[in-house]
Amino acid sequence: MTSSELWTRETAERYDAAEAERSSADVLGPALAFLAELAGTGRALEFAIGTGRVGVPLRERGVPVVGIELSEHMAAVLRRKVDEDTLPVAIGDMATTVVSGEFSLVYVVYNTITNLLTQDEQVECFRNAARHLRPGGRFVIELGVPPLRFLPPGQVAVPFDVSEQHLGFDTFDLVEQTLVSHHFTRDGDDGRYRRDSSRHRYAWPAELDLMARIAGLELERRIEDWDGAPFTQDSTKHISVWRKPV
Repeated sequence: MTSSELWTRETAERYDAAEAERSSADVLGPALAFLAELAGTGRALEFAIGTGRVGVPLRERGVPVVGIELSEHMAAVLRRKVDEDTLPVAIGDMATTVVSGEFSLVYVVYNTITNLLTQDEQVECFRNAARHLRPGGRFVIELGVPPLRFLPPGQVAVPFDVSEQHLGFDTFDLVEQTLVSHHFTRDGDDGRYRRDSSRHRYAWPAELDLMARIAGLELERRIEDWDGAPFTQDSTKHISVWRKPV
């Protein structure tokens, strides 16, 4: 077991509805095209596959997908969409769980590597990716850039969504390099809000590159989004691709 927090049954049951916009063809399409191209004719392994928001449609594109998922509740929701023979899922953490065979692609999306709350565990995640990759295979991470430039002296909170239905903000511990994401979501039409929070360890692109080197992987490219926009000092997230040498 790692330090990752477990998704509860209640959270798993409402996850797909909460992420419906990110699951639309317009939003998800570029990610699927990007990942399918890297997988080629090989297999893909998704770390923290969750309810299959990415893995299931990637499998529908013809890419054989295997998943690793820590939360049995999230995996149970995925299992309603596709059977075990079509998309196998191993219950376990993405830092140490091993599945059989080699893969041309290992990927972890939507900031999920930050669920590992220590640097050591994040390093082990890179090592686990390298362990599963065939020579020439790629490890892909989608991750936000820590918005610390928005923190003036004495402030610890940065909002990331302020709308009628949802208020979201992160509070930072700069010493421990961790953050807590706070969510206040409108729950029904009677004015009530549901509060949720989750802990994360943020990491800079340069730190990830060092983790990759420790795991024997080489940076191949870094872009801003799945459409391939250049990564700049003003980018708020990145898609990074590391390659296992032949």
